[in-house]
Amino acid sequence: MRTVYVNGDYLSEDEAKVSIFDRGFLMADGVYEVTSVLDGKLIDFDGHAVRLQRSLDELDMKNPISKEDLLEVHRELVRVNEINEGMIYLQITRGAPSDRDFAFPDPETVPCTVVLFTQNKPGLAANPVAQKGIKVISIEDIRWGRRDIKTVQLLYPSMGKMMAKAAGVDDAWMVKEGYVTEGTSNNAYIVKGGKIITRPKTNDILHGITRAAVLRFAEEAQMTVEERNFTIEEAQDADEAFITSASAFVMPVVEIDGAQIGDGKPGSVAPRLREIYLEESRKVAI
Repeated sequence: MRTVYVNGDYLSEDEAKVSIFDRGFLMADGVYEVTSVLDGKLIDFDGHAVRLQRSLDELDMKNPISKEDLLEVHRELVRVNEINEGMIYLQITRGAPSDRDFAFPDPETVPCTVVLFTQNKPGLAANPVAQKGIKVISIEDIRWGRRDIKTVQLLYPSMGKMMAKAAGVDDAWMVKEGYVTEGTSNNAYIVKGGKIITRPKTNDILHGITRAAVLRFAEEAQMTVEERNFTIEEAQDADEAFITSASAFVMPVVEIDGAQIGDGKPGSVAPRLREIYLEESRKVAI
């Protein structure tokens, strides 16, 4: 039975409750972050805290918890739940007014709801899937236009995951106006002629924290990075493809819409980036 955090209290998960009038429940009016834990320490915490603040600002929400207090909550949950490898989920919603209403409640009278919980994932770093890679399909990207805000509006990405499952593959890459935006819960990349290609940061994609770290490490390793749009056809003709996320780190993609990428096995770039990311992130974990 996990210990979770709800609005200042540490509770057993079976005791944790949120109002039925909470706007996160009624209107998906909230944001979230997921921070990985390796060796009992937090990976990229500062980046997640900065993106959390940005998401809140974009939605005109007041941040109810300081960065210092948030760090303490993360560390306490890691400690009491004995998490060595896993994740911490954080969600902040606009709170629970007295009744359902489209208009935002007064933040001075209706405090935000803050929830955190852990997920224990032994073997997260040594995931055997990374040795063989994943397969994806392409689907139309019909999400709202502010994908850069990490909101809890995840119904279509969830549907995309189920479309992939029904097709017998691992995930789906979303396509807008002919170009790949991102995966259902990750950023997407291809490698061609030694060049790493990924969509630039705009409102069309989530500004991934792992993405930022991986691209920085790639450039430090003298790899060439090009931020531009690419098509599914380009991806199928690439030498390699991969995804990044806080939970998958760097994961090779070996098939897209039934077409084998390269020789159908992880190439040299993605595994090397995964190795560098894990090594460097562990050095600065807190």
